[in-house]
Amino acid sequence: MTGAASLSGGPLPDRGTIEIPAAATRFGAPLPGGGTVGVPAPASGYFNRSEVLRGVEWWESRGYRVKLGEHVFERDAYVAGAAESRAADVTAMFLDPEVDVVQSYQGGYGSMQTIPHLDFEAIAEHPKPFVGYSDITALHVALRQRAGLATFYGYGLAGMGDKDSTDFSRTRLLEVLGGGGAGEVPRDPDDPYVRAIVGGRVTAPLVGGCLWLLLQTMGTPWEVDLDGCIFFFEDVDAPAWYVDGMLTQLHQAGKLDRVVGVVVGDMHQCDWSERRPEWPRTRSIEDVLELHLEPLGVPVLYKLPLGHGKHLAALPLGVTATLDADARTLTIEQSGLVEKGHTEEGTA
Repeated sequence: MTGAASLSGGPLPDRGTIEIPAAATRFGAPLPGGGTVGVPAPASGYFNRSEVLRGVEWWESRGYRVKLGEHVFERDAYVAGAAESRAADVTAMFLDPEVDVVQSYQGGYGSMQTIPHLDFEAIAEHPKPFVGYSDITALHVALRQRAGLATFYGYGLAGMGDKDSTDFSRTRLLEVLGGGGAGEVPRDPDDPYVRAIVGGRVTAPLVGGCLWLLLQTMGTPWEVDLDGCIFFFEDVDAPAWYVDGMLTQLHQAGKLDRVVGVVVGDMHQCDWSERRPEWPRTRSIEDVLELHLEPLGVPVLYKLPLGHGKHLAALPLGVTATLDADARTLTIEQSGLVEKGHTEEGTA
């Protein structure tokens, strides 16, 4: 690979000396039948109270209990109350012995604000499955890098009750929370086509999330670490030139130099449309992905149902996965869950 052209015109880095990063070392236990789902709201809050109630009733109709965070019904403009209160609810759910799974209420905006107020030591001592997506990406990054926790990219409580959520997405999340997510990540049941942008096969830790939120970590003490990892990203309502800019920043910051594979999920509503007429139809989202990812010389897979589209295949993060772009598959090799009280090193 030495001598291959990069986007900046210079040689690509030698990937032969990559050290495997600190992947997840702490794991929650599987969600038991009739277990309790604890719900903090670390980002945006509810708009109509029924949005909360629908999610609660969905879990309860299947025999589970829901325990809402103390501050879930607080609102401060576009976030669910003060950052300190939102963070306190997250930490409290990990410490609460009644709670089996911590499921964010929803994404939206505001997760980054909570990170300085989280008690990572307490969370590391009480590992549990943590679920959320979109804006919750910032917490996935911080919890893996500061607490060593394997987390799950999937619906929040609002998604469980949303009338537009699919049975595929809900069933997948239940399966992952009960079994850890090992095995091949399923394709979109409505559109099973998956594209290999670059062929090849690699096994490494899987990390990432929503592209815009990953950029928000840059320059912070919890800046995302992609070295030696399979880099997963997705986004929504980001036209091709936005994505071009975000990938340009990651490239120029050196964040793409040492990734060993890339999984691009659902780039929902990211191509040109009449809704976003401010830019001409000169480059498609696939053009942008090719421009930035082909020169990396690593396997690249595009269009699994991972993101903001109709279907979301819940995904464990921080665990070992195999990206086989030739077979067009992503297989989770390592469960994101263990029996209660265990870490990678042994009994906690």
